Amino acid sequence: MRTHLRRPAAASLLLAAVLTMTGCSSGDTGEATGAAAPSASAPTLSAAERLAEEQEKATADDGPAPSKSTPAGPVRPDSDLKPATGSFTEQEKKYLSGRVPESVEPAAVLDVGKESCQRIARTAKHDKDAAVAAIIAGQIRDAADAVAHLCPEQRPVLDAAKGGYPDGTHSTPAPGRYRTLSAGPDCTWQVTDAKGGELAAGPAPGGADRHTLTIPSGAARFVSSGCYAWARA
Repeated sequence: MRTHLRRPAAASLLLAAVLTMTGCSSGDTGEATGAAAPSASAPTLSAAERLAEEQEKATADDGPAPSKSTPAGPVRPDSDLKPATGSFTEQEKKYLSGRVPESVEPAAVLDVGKESCQRIARTAKHDKDAAVAAIIAGQIRDAADAVAHLCPEQRPVLDAAKGGYPDGTHSTPAPGRYRTLSAGPDCTWQVTDAKGGELAAGPAPGGADRHTLTIPSGAARFVSSGCYAWARA
């Protein structure tokens, strides 16, 4: 079953505000002059983001979002990964390997990775937890590969996201202690054993926007809704 993600208002506003304040650096000039300006909650997609969105739709299935956007059709061989002018670095070539459709310029795909790096850096500058939550929730495309090859300075943010869980249903969750990073007001969760017996559930009364959870050994199912993302505590 595909994980369903619900971004809480606080995280959504922060990500949108960061992208809106710095959107001019992406090179996207927006629509024609007569078009309505996009709201802060719905930033204009760049050409690179539109490409990534198309690839994501083409490869959508019933499982969790993949860590790497893999084109559905034939891809360019590594020997053909050349920009119109200049050259790619070795790390840029490693990022592009296996992910450039034959009909797409490699530079456009590289922009997807660069924009992911920019999004991580901009969001983390304001709130590291928000950046970690966005990676866990799959809101930042190809985060692991982008950090590994294009922005290794963001490794601490990526490491903090490892082992986390987004909203949805997860089988055989790893035991340990977890915390929410930007939960919504309707955040609820349940951990059950193989027979459906409840091992943990929440939230506790009080309406807090930060929660902690301990998943015990032997848990068979973890369901989260409205919590956005859980990171290792």
